[in-house]
Amino acid sequence: MANQTKTDLRNKVIYSIYVRNYSEEGTFTAVEKDLDRIRGLGVDIIWFLPIYPIGKEKRKGTLGSPYAIADYRKVNPELGTMDEFKHLVEEIHLRGMKCMLDIVYNHTSPDSWLAKNHPEYFYKTPEGKMGNRVGDWADIVDLDYGNKQLWDYQIDTLKMWAGIADGFRCDVAPLVPLAFWLKAREEVAKINPDCIWLSESVEPEFILDLRARGMINLSDSEIFQAFDMCYDYDIYKFFRQYLKGEGTLGKYTDAVNMQEYIYPANYVKMRYLENHDQDRAKKIISTQEDLRNWTAFLYFQKGAALIYAGQENQNEVRPDLFNKDVINLDGSHDISDMLRRLSQVKKLPIVANSSYHLSADEKLGAVVGEHRQIQGNGRLLGIFSFEGKSGRIDTGLKDGTYTNMADGKEIQIKDGKVDLKACPVIIKEDKIGNVY
Repeated sequence: MANQTKTDLRNKVIYSIYVRNYSEEGTFTAVEKDLDRIRGLGVDIIWFLPIYPIGKEKRKGTLGSPYAIADYRKVNPELGTMDEFKHLVEEIHLRGMKCMLDIVYNHTSPDSWLAKNHPEYFYKTPEGKMGNRVGDWADIVDLDYGNKQLWDYQIDTLKMWAGIADGFRCDVAPLVPLAFWLKAREEVAKINPDCIWLSESVEPEFILDLRARGMINLSDSEIFQAFDMCYDYDIYKFFRQYLKGEGTLGKYTDAVNMQEYIYPANYVKMRYLENHDQDRAKKIISTQEDLRNWTAFLYFQKGAALIYAGQENQNEVRPDLFNKDVINLDGSHDISDMLRRLSQVKKLPIVANSSYHLSADEKLGAVVGEHRQIQGNGRLLGIFSFEGKSGRIDTGLKDGTYTNMADGKEIQIKDGKVDLKACPVIIKEDKIGNVY
């Protein structure tokens, strides 16, 4: 893992925005007007999906994918001007938040500035034409990192943006050579030594498929050498299998527990229930009670928490990347109060520095999670019910009345156990036996 990575990234809440679909206006200025509300959710970092001009050749949909970039060094004029974006970042900073930009370095649009001016930077098919190696990405052409002049251009671009924003979310970073990312991090540190690096790591099946075709595809263990955080795709399939009734809760918790020993001690995962590539949580989680528990569990987990814009209003529709498709923030299904409360759990010091373990109660459809303080006796206990069943769960706590941090209400422990109810339970001990 990157030696510079700080574990307090595990205390952060990230809010992901696709500017085009964030409002009817679809502009930087419209986002700026909403910053106070976003900050009020307990957000620490705003991650913008790509804000650059979009290619027209082989465009998908009416407006095209933001991941088919035409020019890495400009902003999409449909969203606003560079000055307006810089002002938006200034306002983000004034509210104590940071800004993370989406960087797409595996490919560009076929009609990009680079494709026109530096065709030697691109992968060529056996026929000698530009192309891509992942078939369904028909609106892009792949870059060739065998050309070291491309490295210089890409790193200079990162350094330009590092003078404006605070970090980068790097699209399909595993498809780009590790040596490039290590060099890029080293060079960007000269501009911003505190730059945050998030990798969109990929599913195990995708890694194996591309490796079988002779392509670069880095594992999470490799990615962690250059990046501070990576996605949770190594275990995401177990989550979805459980929701579909195709897998057990135990298989999911076993996979999470495995992360504790296969990655370095300062590993940081970005935890999520949904993102711009996956179905909305409200769509895949069957009941309101289950969704409440999964949301509380998201914040309890060891790692940064991601909220995809609209999740706070329980949107069910994942916005179309290729057309205008505005999210719903009308407050009709608002869970902002819950997210604000849970953000305080996320910011507890023990979440950033703990020994973390989950256990599954298959009979009750519940997960018991525990953060234990490193070199101390502090503990954060979480109990999450995912199937609406009744029963009693052992807590290891002394009998008495405690405050549930998940909702601020009192909760009773008797015979060391708590009644499993629809509401998630989160209890903090400063040391074993002292609870508040």
